[in-house]
Amino acid sequence: MAETGSDAGDMKHDSVSSPGISDQEKEMATNAFEAFKAGSHDESLKHLDSLQELNKEDYKVTMNKAITEFYKSGQTTTSTLKQTLITLKNQMHTAVDDIDGLDDVENSILNYNQAVIHYHMRQYSESISIGEKLYQFLEPFEEKFAQAVCFLLVDLYLLTFQPEKALHLLAVLEKLTVKDGNSKNGKGESTYSTNKESSSLKAEFTAMIEAAKSKMHQYKVRAYIQMKSLKACKREIKSVMNTSGNSAPSLFLKSNFEYLRGNYRKAVKLLNSSNIAEHPGPLKTGECVRCMFWNNLGCIHFAMGKHNLGLFYFKKALQENDHVCAQLGDGSNGQAKKFTGIPMCALLANKRYELLYNCGIQLLHIGRPLAAFECLMEAVQVYHSNPRLWLRLAECCITANKGSSEQETKGLPSKKGIVQAVVGQGYHRKIVLASQSAQNTIYSEGQSAAIPVASMEFAAICLRNALLLLPEHQQHDSKPDNGSKSCSQSGSTESSSETSDACSGKTQEGDKFIPAAPSSPLRKQEVENLRCSILACSAYVALALGDNLMALNHAEKLLHQTKLSGSLKFLGHLYAAEALISLDRISDAIAHLNPENVTDVSLGVSSSEQDQGSDKGDLEPVESSGKQTPLCYPSSVSSARATMLFNLGSAYCLRSEYEKARKCLHQAASMVNTKEIPPEAILLGVYLELQNGNTQLALQIIKRNQLLPSVKPASSPDLRKKPLPFQSSQPVQPIQTPSSFTQVQRK
Repeated sequence: MAETGSDAGDMKHDSVSSPGISDQEKEMATNAFEAFKAGSHDESLKHLDSLQELNKEDYKVTMNKAITEFYKSGQTTTSTLKQTLITLKNQMHTAVDDIDGLDDVENSILNYNQAVIHYHMRQYSESISIGEKLYQFLEPFEEKFAQAVCFLLVDLYLLTFQPEKALHLLAVLEKLTVKDGNSKNGKGESTYSTNKESSSLKAEFTAMIEAAKSKMHQYKVRAYIQMKSLKACKREIKSVMNTSGNSAPSLFLKSNFEYLRGNYRKAVKLLNSSNIAEHPGPLKTGECVRCMFWNNLGCIHFAMGKHNLGLFYFKKALQENDHVCAQLGDGSNGQAKKFTGIPMCALLANKRYELLYNCGIQLLHIGRPLAAFECLMEAVQVYHSNPRLWLRLAECCITANKGSSEQETKGLPSKKGIVQAVVGQGYHRKIVLASQSAQNTIYSEGQSAAIPVASMEFAAICLRNALLLLPEHQQHDSKPDNGSKSCSQSGSTESSSETSDACSGKTQEGDKFIPAAPSSPLRKQEVENLRCSILACSAYVALALGDNLMALNHAEKLLHQTKLSGSLKFLGHLYAAEALISLDRISDAIAHLNPENVTDVSLGVSSSEQDQGSDKGDLEPVESSGKQTPLCYPSSVSSARATMLFNLGSAYCLRSEYEKARKCLHQAASMVNTKEIPPEAILLGVYLELQNGNTQLALQIIKRNQLLPSVKPASSPDLRKKPLPFQSSQPVQPIQTPSSFTQVQRK
């Protein structure tokens, strides 16, 4: 849980005009400022109106009037205030030559207010741009204002996943807090301040330092959590607990720390011990703590592999979020597209799309692709630049269209997959075998492929979008996707690709990254892993749509990737072989089906769904009990090679090399358990026996559903039973890869 360093109260109500003002103007400014501090906005406006009549050219009076009216409205006219500040900024640049030095120092309050508004409207790139410009002129500012600028930038860096820059700024903040409170600058001083007021300001400044120290410890924990630097985080957690005690923010941060260490039970216990009922509501803090509480529980149970329970908690979080949005007067079901009527500090409270993203990922793990598709389609309207989200949508389409998945997920061959129908009775009973695979089926029903429905055509579009969003040259450093949002990230995860050097400290990862909102940006290795997964799914979808040339293109690109996991290499060879067989390039297909091509079937270089991968040496890896290999997927190199041999036998059969095909089939059958033999291999065995004239053996293979039935040849033929008619003079289709093969380990 994060506490924003820039709430509405941080907006500076400057009451100082130009240095040459009269005593009367000073008095009016003082009265206006005192009335504003006391909450008498009408009285403050009267003084400002009188001041404006005396000095019509001072833009600061106009700015103060706009801010006072904004507070008078309960901070609900954010758009109006934003427009007023933009107008004032434009007037200043037209009236004065655009100087980057003294002019920016003089107009710092105006710039800061603009940055705060951009922050609350989730326009983080613009806010960072202004904040970094202010940071360049930090020295002339008074201490309180300098701290406000730094805290705003720290918050922005954490929201845009730039923890190294945030830590650099926190080091600057520490120097500011230990500075002597007497250090002053004329431009930051109030011209109406008396000695008594100065002493009261000192006391206020001392109290501010203590509050700032506590806030800085919390920011450091958030930064270390993003960096997965658990040793440094553990040290900082102690400081947080010492300064903040068992407050909700400190307990949420400690829970996130335990979540990253894999201590899920302790993380749940810490969350349950936080007294969220006493936390102020979203109207004051801009945060819905109850929503974050349920979301964090959902994330923890997702990591534990308890996906149904995790989905329950995410739905509870969505209900809380909708309830808060209804309280804020947002009638658009939490979309918060209109900024008028909602207090500015509450604009960040809506987490609907982040929660829908979490629900979609959870539903995909549960095996409810259509429900997951609906959630992710709503989320992609906001996070359309996230390549992984497009991959998830494609996976929803693939899972929804893979047909009868019950038998496939169990990994058991069934007679229903071989015998299509039984015709007649008694002597006239005939068995009709399945004549073709349902793999290369066109799923379109005359509608446009661009219509967002869970079809294979739409999956192809999603995968194309995902590929286009990845960089051509892998030069970007990034963080992996957290299929569910990070456990304690309460601020909006609107990502920004802003890369400025104004405040950057020395970073190990570099400044550039690939945005993947609402989760962490993509690291270089994760970009490469994601590209491999997208290419594998693209090849599968192209095969399903009958586009064999495109499938071959994707499969070959996949096999040429530098860092390719064993599982995806295995799939790449299978998909390339199937495409080549469909293109009647049998010899090329046989080269791909060489069992020696399979040396590893591991499910990936690193995990991207759980966001646990890191190159930090002090990170304890977290193993999720929820990640299980599908039972139909080869569990060993031996099983994978058997699959290659089954397909190799099919390829030899197409070249009428029946003896080679039979050897491949029998060798593969001896390598795996009988229950692991796919129905297509049984059909191939039947076809080979019929070609060899062994009708009885072909019948036994069908009846016993075994490739190598131990049957003694009959001494005399049974004339009552007619031979099984073969339905096609063409060789059987090559063995299709089980559709669940494409469900590569979600990253």
